[in-house]
Amino acid sequence: MPNTTYTRPTKSLPPPMNPLLAPQPPLAPLTPPTHVVDLMTDAGSAAFGAVWRGREAKLIEVPALRDSRPEFKSTYDVEPHAELVGFDDSAWELVPPTDLGGRRGGGMISFFWFRATLRIPTEAQGFATDGTKAVLRVNIDDYAEIWVNGELPRAAGRPSPACIQGFNMPHRLVLGDNIVHPGERYEVAVFAINGPISAAPANFLWFREAKVEFYR
Repeated sequence: MPNTTYTRPTKSLPPPMNPLLAPQPPLAPLTPPTHVVDLMTDAGSAAFGAVWRGREAKLIEVPALRDSRPEFKSTYDVEPHAELVGFDDSAWELVPPTDLGGRRGGGMISFFWFRATLRIPTEAQGFATDGTKAVLRVNIDDYAEIWVNGELPRAAGRPSPACIQGFNMPHRLVLGDNIVHPGERYEVAVFAINGPISAAPANFLWFREAKVEFYR
């Protein structure tokens, strides 16, 4: 079940199942989409009732896990944990769709959260959505992790479209159970990461693209 609260671990924990046996997230088609809606436009985001909000994320120092080696006294965590379902972002900065491409963060080693809820409309800019496959396409400069309804779909050793794809490469996440229906709600949290981290760039964080692709 998706998490609605965050509890910081205090000791190491094994994964709930063998990562190599975890179900593979559904993969987006490689064929051209039937219809595309650009979420970086007012009309495109409005079609899904999406209101974008953003806030800088920070690394904070926390105690090391209890079973770490004795020389490690502390470690780091992200704050806030905005991937949670129902996370209250009401006090965050409103980000107009047309400003998703605006440069954010202070540069160097920098992180930023973007959040919005997409509701599947009966028609998306004239396109009937019921029973179609919908793919969320997001490209962040430089890296990103994409949470949908509190989950980060991933599988060890196999394609995991929610995790970092590579330098300035798009994420393409299939929404729902391979098809969507009007009224379905998808809570999206985008964790933007400036990189490469070990060669921190004199640059910032922004969307290169944010779209919903539909396939019949």
